[in-house]
Amino acid sequence: MAVVIEMTARRRSPAPLLTRMHDRSPGLVDGLMGGALAAGLGLASFAVLVMLLWISSPYPDSGPGGAMHVAAALWLLAHGAELVRTDTLSGVPAPLGLRPLLLLALPVWLLHRAARDATDGGGGDEDDDFGEDTEAVASPPLVSPRIAWTGVVLGYLAVAAPAALYAAGGVLRPSWVWTGVCVPLVAVVAAGVGVWSAYGRPGRPLRRLLGLLPGGVRPLVLRPDGRPGVAARAAVSGAVVLLGGGALLVVASMVGHGAATQASLLRLTEGWSGRFAVLLLCAALVPNAAVWGAAYALGPGFALGAGHTVAPLASAPAPSLPPFPLLAAVPEAGKGAPVHWAAAVVPVVAAVVVGWTVATGAAAKERGGTKPGGARAAVWSAGRTARAAALASLLCAAVLAGLAAMSGGPMGSAVLSRFGPVWWQVAAATLAWLGLLAIPTAVGVRAWRCRSPRAEEPRIGKQRDEAAEGAQGRRRLRKHGRDRFTRTGVAGMAGVTGAAEGTGWAGGGEVRGRAGGDEAGGGVWDLGDPGVAWGTDNGGRTRPDASPADGTPSPHPSDPAPNAPRVPHEPGLRDQDRESDFGLFDFLPSDPAPEPYDAEAPPGRSCPPHAP
Repeated sequence: MAVVIEMTARRRSPAPLLTRMHDRSPGLVDGLMGGALAAGLGLASFAVLVMLLWISSPYPDSGPGGAMHVAAALWLLAHGAELVRTDTLSGVPAPLGLRPLLLLALPVWLLHRAARDATDGGGGDEDDDFGEDTEAVASPPLVSPRIAWTGVVLGYLAVAAPAALYAAGGVLRPSWVWTGVCVPLVAVVAAGVGVWSAYGRPGRPLRRLLGLLPGGVRPLVLRPDGRPGVAARAAVSGAVVLLGGGALLVVASMVGHGAATQASLLRLTEGWSGRFAVLLLCAALVPNAAVWGAAYALGPGFALGAGHTVAPLASAPAPSLPPFPLLAAVPEAGKGAPVHWAAAVVPVVAAVVVGWTVATGAAAKERGGTKPGGARAAVWSAGRTARAAALASLLCAAVLAGLAAMSGGPMGSAVLSRFGPVWWQVAAATLAWLGLLAIPTAVGVRAWRCRSPRAEEPRIGKQRDEAAEGAQGRRRLRKHGRDRFTRTGVAGMAGVTGAAEGTGWAGGGEVRGRAGGDEAGGGVWDLGDPGVAWGTDNGGRTRPDASPADGTPSPHPSDPAPNAPRVPHEPGLRDQDRESDFGLFDFLPSDPAPEPYDAEAPPGRSCPPHAP
């Protein structure tokens, strides 16, 4: 029994052993499994789509094995690899390098998700547990980024290599050079972005990549907190406008050539399955068409075969093009018309957007002020604003050049060896448009944003000073007991009537009293002791005589009557007095017409009694 107790006491809990094993190898193992799973899911998706089209086809050219070879070849084509078609009429293999950009989205998303999950160690699924400890959720990932990234890339390539070997036995054979470059490049970049996202998108890795740039340029591309700088945001905005404008041009051209587009779809295939496949291919080529439309709007246009360029100034499409819905929307051959030249609106709008974005960043704090506890940011100089706009134009040109290179490619040999825009021509045209228009726009908008608030400052300051002087004057009058009431309307007219009956008009002057007359127990508006004679000062205002007949000082009209009961203060009247800055009779003429009650009473008739 003692031995059993001793062995039980010395037994080590299995939790630390499992923890050490989990800390040593699961990062690489999970990465390998995640990468392999991502590649397998991508291949399975393409295989399901191709098999569905093969089954629904009424006249399939090959068996299930041929369909699986085509699925593997399309999966490699989605990564950017070039294929070689062997079943040509001439017997000479023809290249196929036109890559549908939409097909690239699936492999990239799968790689990104696999790398992020491998870095988190499965912690991302535990965030939905409300009973989990807060410290565990906020803790950084346990897996090293290098281990997770290496595992995902190796696992993905471990599946891609057999898939390429399998696709080499079909009709569409992959080019080994393009396959060896494009597939690893996509895996490395997508997995790296996934690991970076798992760590909260820190800015340090990007700052290392931008270490070759000058010190004054790096903040324009990447801010110290890791967010994109002004030039980067402006470049992205310009690229989005160019691509969106290119897509709108394609849609407008297809609507204008609606009959030709429908006829090409009907002539290309007969069965519904074939037409469905054509529509899927058109959908996959929509991003390519947007890039081609942007190149057309910029001026260089795009090529539809060797020596046949489609541009706003002149179009010369190849005469032997197959019937295809997107190709049916190409403008007719010949010189451009004003409707074609109108496509230049797209780069103009993109340049204005780039310049406006840069100007907003250059004078961001001028109009909106500063945040609580923060200092006012200095407005950029005109030179720095121009440099930021030039850098944004350069970055936008680089983005459009890369997309143009990816969107084009050969469709065969001879005439079909060149399709799509030329990347360096697109880059030069983008830089020219944005450089000529974005830089002046940025400098002009920056100057406008800096000058407009200053022009409004004097008027606003004058109003503020006048309001302050008025408030001080009212406080001074209240302090000396000579505040004036400003209540108008029926009650004001009633006060005038009561005062006139008791004291009469002593001239055409302006009668002023105090809103506290009601509180003192007098008439509607108590203007003082009825027995006090009222005179007129030099300004035409009625005032009580300072020296009555008995020699005693006359009470001020604003002073309450002696022994008068006090009435609680009405905050509404006083609040209205504070907000108003005009007198009682500001809306009346300076010399009012005589009223019946202003005349003296005839002899033998008594005056109406006044309020005590």
